[in-house]
Amino acid sequence: MQDPALIDRLLDTVEFEIAPMTATGVTRGNKLFGAAILRKSDWSTVIAETNNETENPLWHGEMHALKRFYELPRDARPKPADCIFLATHEPCSLCLSAITWGGYDNFWYLFSHEDSRDSFNIPHDLRILKEVFGLEPGGYAAENRYWKSHDIVKEIGALDEPDRTRLRTRVEKLSEIYASLSQIYQGNKHLAGGDIPLD
Repeated sequence: MQDPALIDRLLDTVEFEIAPMTATGVTRGNKLFGAAILRKSDWSTVIAETNNETENPLWHGEMHALKRFYELPRDARPKPADCIFLATHEPCSLCLSAITWGGYDNFWYLFSHEDSRDSFNIPHDLRILKEVFGLEPGGYAAENRYWKSHDIVKEIGALDEPDRTRLRTRVEKLSEIYASLSQIYQGNKHLAGGDIPLD
């Protein structure tokens, strides 16, 4: 069973560090995906970022966080094995590969691929897994020799009360925040001027 305090910290990171950046990004036509890298030792944030596809269609939230991580001075960067990788949304195949090649042994996410498709009208993650890799939803190995993934909603479901209900309430609030961000993104994605092939 996971430490409820860790889940609180991850949700704090989404709510107070990533989401405000994303709120700016979606007004420019960027998607609502974001990510952060935290130290395992004290859960402090090393870097938090959001999607920046209007600059480069490869700058998904996770990819942009990794880019910015390596722009930090070497002595300010912990080893990836000493970090927690947090994504607001379940990483796509591009970002799964980047997390793997980057040397992270874990990642956590709040919203699933199905949420991206059904709640946020962004179906590409599941389509690519199906069309390119022949995988159905949930078909990739969530735990393997490289990393273990953590679905925050499922981790909360395994907690005892009162933490389970309290944290589910936090997730509901974040779902409302991201529903609003999604509406803004959908209204502004044309601002990219066609530079994002999969909008």
